[in-house]
Amino acid sequence: MSNAFKHDFSDQVPASKPRIRLPKVKPIKAPKFNLLSARWYPLLGALAGFFFILLFIGGAGQDARARMSVEHTEWLPVEMNTLEADGPQELIVHVQAGDSAGAALMRLGFNRTTSHRIIQAAKPSYKLKNIHVGHAFKRIDSTAGVEVMYNIDAKKRLHLLQKEGQKSWLASIQKRKILSRHRLASGTIDGSLFASAERTGMDQRTTMNLVDIFAWDIDFARDMRSGDTFRLVYEERFDDEGNLLESSIFAAEFVNQGKKFQSVRYQKPNGKVDYFTPSGKGMQKTYLKAPVKFSRISSRFRSKRKHPVLGYTRAHRGVDYAARSGTPIHALGNGKVVFKGWKSGYGRFIQIQHNTREHSTAYAHMRSFAKGIKKGTRVKQGQTIGYVGMSGLATGPHLHFEFRSRGRAVNPLTVKLKHQSAPVPRSQIKHFKQQTAPLMGQLQQEKSDSLWG
Repeated sequence: MSNAFKHDFSDQVPASKPRIRLPKVKPIKAPKFNLLSARWYPLLGALAGFFFILLFIGGAGQDARARMSVEHTEWLPVEMNTLEADGPQELIVHVQAGDSAGAALMRLGFNRTTSHRIIQAAKPSYKLKNIHVGHAFKRIDSTAGVEVMYNIDAKKRLHLLQKEGQKSWLASIQKRKILSRHRLASGTIDGSLFASAERTGMDQRTTMNLVDIFAWDIDFARDMRSGDTFRLVYEERFDDEGNLLESSIFAAEFVNQGKKFQSVRYQKPNGKVDYFTPSGKGMQKTYLKAPVKFSRISSRFRSKRKHPVLGYTRAHRGVDYAARSGTPIHALGNGKVVFKGWKSGYGRFIQIQHNTREHSTAYAHMRSFAKGIKKGTRVKQGQTIGYVGMSGLATGPHLHFEFRSRGRAVNPLTVKLKHQSAPVPRSQIKHFKQQTAPLMGQLQQEKSDSLWG
């Protein structure tokens, strides 16, 4: 036998036991890349993560579908009820600058023809050419028809109705409901009066009313201190949409630097309303404590002061109230304007001769004069006569204020004020006490509750 077959098989059979010999098979060589090589680890990890995600989704699918089914059964009936109710649809638009009634109505979804019909139908009740910026038009669509409403003011509303299936519009004037709320507020001055009052829930108009009540006793520019306290009983009035209309203070107390001031509102038998002390004295005095509210004194009355512009020393015959440009300036008392115009370094200048005849006040560095103010004009105490500025020789916006007695400048901060308003007549004292005693009692309560009426 040739050597070619020597290693493949043999025809020699052993004497003891026959045996079949299989040919040798060469082992299959593995691919040349090695799965255990470190460079393949990222690929293997990604594949494993992919299969794990598929497995998780497959296993959690039934639970997820179950949860969705449960939630669906909870909200579906609510949605169906809403659709079945088919309630009125409302749309509100506010009058913008330059708007006509037609433009506002078209924004409510009416075409030009229908808008014209609505305006014509409203004429016998209210002319819609008199609409005001900020006021609202409301449209309500229901199964009964279409309604359009326009708030004329806080007390009246124009109402237009087009019944279902009809083309004509019916117009009428409706009374709006006014809601009132009685409140007791108390606070301590920490920073500004406005910020302190706001923390008690008071709006800015109520805070200004509080200042006006005590304007004859407290100079809120120089007298107020941190730690001063205030308490007041007041009423807020709202329209039927919740907008604050106005507020009235019934009783108030202000403790300034340890000194207590109190005031109570009294409606006289003739219907006139005024404020008095609890004993019945009038609150109003001959002059206000200051011509500018919520300012600060930047320079006091002095016999010698270095002028900030001219640089040399001379007398400062008034008080400077630093305030923002445009802040209103108020007449200190009743009187007549005897000078209005430009006066050298004083800039825009006004002088008022008061009804006492021996007193006059002067106001300088104004940015502008109030409308209607001219020489010879009669002004009332507290009336706005101009606005803070820096005209003339001034380094910043402020009011230079002078108080003159018989032509001679005196320190405005030391002028003693006399009561001007009359006290409650003796014949009305009993009525005064009956009306004001409960209000003063509410002022001393500890709780700051609100009472709607």
